[in-house]
Amino acid sequence: VHTIVAKDIHPILLLPADHPRLSRLVAFILGSAMSLGFAPFGWSLLLPLLLLPLLYVCKMVSPRDAGGHAFWFGLGMFLTGTYWIYISVHVFGDAAPWIAFLLMIGLAVIMAAFLWIAGWLISRLSQGEAWQMLLVAPASWVLVEWTRGWFLTGFPWLALGYAQIDGLFAGWAPLLGVYGVSFMLVISTTAVLVALTSTGTLRIVAVAAVALPWLSGGLLLLPDWTEPLGNPVRASIAQAGVSQDKKWDRDQLRPIMEFYRRSTSSVPESEIIVWPEVAIPALDDQVGGYLNLIKSDLRNSNRSVVFGILERSFEHNPDGNIYNSVFILSDGEQQSYRKRHLVPFGEYFPVPPAVRQWMKMQNLPHSDLTPGDAEQPLLVANNGVKMSTAICYEDAYGNEQLYAFPDAGLIINVSNDAWFGDSIAPHQHLEIARMRALEVERPVIRSTNTGISAFIDANGRLMQTGLQFQAEVMTAEVQPRAGSTPYAASGNRVVIGLCCLILVPCWIRGRSGRAS
Repeated sequence: VHTIVAKDIHPILLLPADHPRLSRLVAFILGSAMSLGFAPFGWSLLLPLLLLPLLYVCKMVSPRDAGGHAFWFGLGMFLTGTYWIYISVHVFGDAAPWIAFLLMIGLAVIMAAFLWIAGWLISRLSQGEAWQMLLVAPASWVLVEWTRGWFLTGFPWLALGYAQIDGLFAGWAPLLGVYGVSFMLVISTTAVLVALTSTGTLRIVAVAAVALPWLSGGLLLLPDWTEPLGNPVRASIAQAGVSQDKKWDRDQLRPIMEFYRRSTSSVPESEIIVWPEVAIPALDDQVGGYLNLIKSDLRNSNRSVVFGILERSFEHNPDGNIYNSVFILSDGEQQSYRKRHLVPFGEYFPVPPAVRQWMKMQNLPHSDLTPGDAEQPLLVANNGVKMSTAICYEDAYGNEQLYAFPDAGLIINVSNDAWFGDSIAPHQHLEIARMRALEVERPVIRSTNTGISAFIDANGRLMQTGLQFQAEVMTAEVQPRAGSTPYAASGNRVVIGLCCLILVPCWIRGRSGRAS
């Protein structure tokens, strides 16, 4: 335990050392409340208050104990923030309750293990020193947050920066992306702790470090990093509102197809009409006549229909590969985009053949989709607007989409959040989509099967949202943009490089100190 030099310390501050089990329970409760900072609750200012006690523990106790507290904090955070996994696996995936429960708990434990690393690093590298804490804490947290966003395909949900989309910290997003926003949040929170536990010049520096990220972020919200490209585009979103448990009933296929064709005809002035992910519940070669009918409706017009569908292709496999694709139909050549970042245990199953056979016997999904290429040609609407495309939770991997910029004038996101029912997940997903808009300063047209469909402007603000679980047709004017934000040009390299520049010397210094 790091030495605590004080005579009159409140007993609650000694809790981590004197009552570690109770202290871990408190950490779990604090972590459980973290989900309140994210959509749909949006209590973003709660996050610094909840983080502060954890950072205090990391400053005062050994690395092992700090990691333990951070683990329980993370377990609470991910259980309350991603409980909807149980809904998708059991309620709509028809898996047994115990399977869904184990998957939900397993993911939460894995994500909490990442926070164990963050807590261990903060304690290990700061060595209880306030000035080191000021730099080590944000660097450690963000490096771990970034790592869990790609390691073993990644799960970047609940990155702290997403909760700040409506606050002053959001001004950092076009410069440093969502992880840069997380960095500023943690450094400001750590500075509060340093200011409370330090004196003299260090306290003055800490007070400045509390305020500067907020003030700078607010000022960074003022300039535009990009500029309008051409005229505004009239766009429409069609949402059938069919729940996941009914969507694949064969009796639903014709009504769904009729809804989308009718909805498209109802907005003749719209240049771009977007339907959701796998809007038509069939393989593309099973509904070829319907697709030709849509093309016929678009003939001799400046209109384009963008929609998701399962695509069967024999170009690389005589047995056929199945892709989760987006097609664009217009008066010109048909184009497609194939989903690159597939969902493990949802769109592909990294399991041995014996396990796959067991899943088949349990009537569980067990067939793999095929991922598309890492970089693909941009979809181009009939009016010439180039679009970046993300299918479902691909939009949580913002760095993977940056190859599309600055050429893309806007972002298309099609999704199917029906898998999560009436939970917090669709709201969290919309918050992620808003961050993608702000990072690259491009408007987003987001169409989902049951909501939340939305038009998002280039500053991440909601222009218009639809109701959940209802049929909707929405229309809005969106302004394509040209140019690059600093983040679009550099990606995560700047903020991750900064984290490494902070942590590597601290690691070397710590090893040298112990060797001597």
